[in-house]
Amino acid sequence: MKPIRLMSGFFTVGIWTLLSRVMGFARDIMIAGYLGTGPVAEAFLVAFSLPNLFRRFFAEGAFNMAFIPMFSKKVEGGDGAEEFAQDAFVGMAVILTFFTILGIVFMPLLVTAMASGFRGDERFDLAVEYGRYAFPYILFISLAALLSGVLNATGRFMAAAAAPVLLNVVFILAIIVAAALGRPLSDTLGVSLDQALGLRVGDSLALSVPFAGFVQMAVVWWAAARAGYPLRLKRPRMTPELKRLAYIAAPAALAGGVVQINLLVGRQVASFFEGAVAWLNYADRLYQLPLGVVGIAIGVVLLPDLSRRLRGGDTAGGRDAFNRASELSLALTVPAAVALVVIPMPLTSVLFQRGAFTADDTAATALTVAVYGLGLPAFVLQKTLQPLFFAREDTRSPFKYAVAAMILNLVLAVGLSPFIGFIAAALGTTMTGWAMVVMLWRGSRDMGEAANLDARFKTRIWRIIIASGGMGVALWITQVILGPYFGTPGLRYIALTALVTTGIISYFAIGQAVGAFKLHEFRRALRR
Repeated sequence: MKPIRLMSGFFTVGIWTLLSRVMGFARDIMIAGYLGTGPVAEAFLVAFSLPNLFRRFFAEGAFNMAFIPMFSKKVEGGDGAEEFAQDAFVGMAVILTFFTILGIVFMPLLVTAMASGFRGDERFDLAVEYGRYAFPYILFISLAALLSGVLNATGRFMAAAAAPVLLNVVFILAIIVAAALGRPLSDTLGVSLDQALGLRVGDSLALSVPFAGFVQMAVVWWAAARAGYPLRLKRPRMTPELKRLAYIAAPAALAGGVVQINLLVGRQVASFFEGAVAWLNYADRLYQLPLGVVGIAIGVVLLPDLSRRLRGGDTAGGRDAFNRASELSLALTVPAAVALVVIPMPLTSVLFQRGAFTADDTAATALTVAVYGLGLPAFVLQKTLQPLFFAREDTRSPFKYAVAAMILNLVLAVGLSPFIGFIAAALGTTMTGWAMVVMLWRGSRDMGEAANLDARFKTRIWRIIIASGGMGVALWITQVILGPYFGTPGLRYIALTALVTTGIISYFAIGQAVGAFKLHEFRRALRR
């Protein structure tokens, strides 16, 4: 049985996720340059968010949170893992094919549910059209998520972590091709070049979404087949294992639905403020960089490892895995959160302000980045706490916590929007994130030794906070000194690089001095 190398897995997933996020930055920088925060941009962003929303509900949420622990235990016990994965693959394909057809037919209702503020203007019709192009993505990416779960549960992380890079590669190529074809369209339709480019880029992006999903699915299918799991389409059947999977997945599905309702609330609030959907999206891209690199890596690797350790009765190993995952995630995300709060303006202006993206867009996006930054540690801690429940096949407790969080988010986002505008959506997300952490933490206290914090974690968390605070001071001083250069073409990238480098060096220097971490531990972790 191939063991899961926990820390090595974290870094493998983290590095590939970092590359994907960097490519995503390049993609969003190009979208911001060509589309800005106009109607085409907002229509595409809503259309693309629809299959992504249901993907998190079906695949990364309900299904995989139930599937991975069951599959991991079958792998550990040598108990028909391949047959179970095959049945699950076919069942998901059948359900999602039917769901995809329904989504395309009822797309106007889905767009209304996502952004009712679009009704009555050009954004609505565009979002419906783009949504119909993009929606088949849910079928391909959900099957890819299941195949990725198979790979992760067997300790093979590279292919599943690398596949998302392909999405951004396809998008970037689509934008380049669309930009090249925009001028002829301008001459044909008699519209301005900017309008022609916007329409062509929007159409090209929407059409490329399902193709990108198919490419991702093909890559992980090939990797799973090489790993001994050549899953294929065949006649579906209902087995006792699938019935148990459905029973466990049902509360997780409900919890996933609650999480998606939170996203819907944010989109609905934003849709009533012109440009706000795009501001939230670009800010989301910034805070998703550390969240994706650290949080997703932790969640992807920790869940199958905990599941297999529990199956083997390794309580001490489970506790160590939970503590090291929590420690590593906070060591990397607390300083990232401080940076997002202290320097959101230079980050946003240098990365996005060009072409159709104006200074007003920069100010609104930077404010959103700072609010999201306050919640970043909470979003990552959820990734380390949730596996404690899912590894025990407990999906009911997270559902109850999610319902409470949904009510809080609804009250905050909707209730505060008349007073503070679109930023209420981001504030609700951040405060809900911390509320979820508190509930997950309290709920895990009855799980015994495997869920307890050890002495090393308790000592180091305060030192991580001190090092991050020192880094924040260094960033603020450097930002003041370099301020005039952030708006200077040719020097803005150099200035931002110097600012980020200052933050990294100061954090690691202060962290070493106060004992927040030891650099040799990172080298040792790669060999574990």
